[in-house]
Parts: sequence; structure tokens; C-alpha cells
Amino acid sequence: MTTVAAWLAERQPAPPAALVRRIREALGDSAEREATVAADVCLAAGERLLATVLGDEDASRDYALDLLTADALVTYAFEATSQTPGELAARAARAMMNIASLGAAAAATSSRL
Repeated sequence: MTTVAAWLAERQPAPPAALVRRIREALGDSAEREATVAADVCLAAGERLLATVLGDEDASRDYALDLLTADALVTYAFEATSQTPGELAARAARAMMNIASLGAAAAATSSRL
């Protein structure tokens, strides 16, 4: 069985070591799941990171690596989806709705403060 972690390790060009470590941290135990679910776990991890950044009113440059990691995870999710092109439109629509809702929730929270 190929794991998500092994699938990511095969991607070229390889990302910098710091980004690899942060991706692995963001995936947590999901990195050991079968590579067939790479799109789902990468997208979910990217959304979680983005939610964390957007949820912090005091977000600063300290979150730069998290934003880069979220971007990389979403990109990997769509790279994995390219193996099943029939799922691309539905996954893109769900991802756009989920990510947009994160931004809307963060904006609503900050306007109440």
C-alpha cells in the first residue's frame, strides 16, 4: 500500500525541507492513510490550516509558512484529483465553497469585534 506520505514524497520538484515538515505536521496521522485518499486528506488539511490563520485576529508574518503549506496542500489535492478527472469539477466546487466560507466566517467574526 502506498501512503499519502509516500505519494507526496514522489512529487517533483521536491519542496524545501521546512515545507515538507509543515505539510507532514498538518496531515498528522492522515499521512499514513492510503494514497487513494490523498486528494481528500490534503484538501482537508489545507482548509484546517487556513481556518487557523483566518481565525487569529492577530495573524502576522508568523503564519507565512502555514499559508504556504495550505496552498501546497490544496495544490497537491488537485494534483491527486487529476488521476480521476471526472471528479475535478465537483471537488473544485466543494473546495471553493469551503474556502470561501472560511473567509466569510473570519470576516463576520472580525466585524463583531
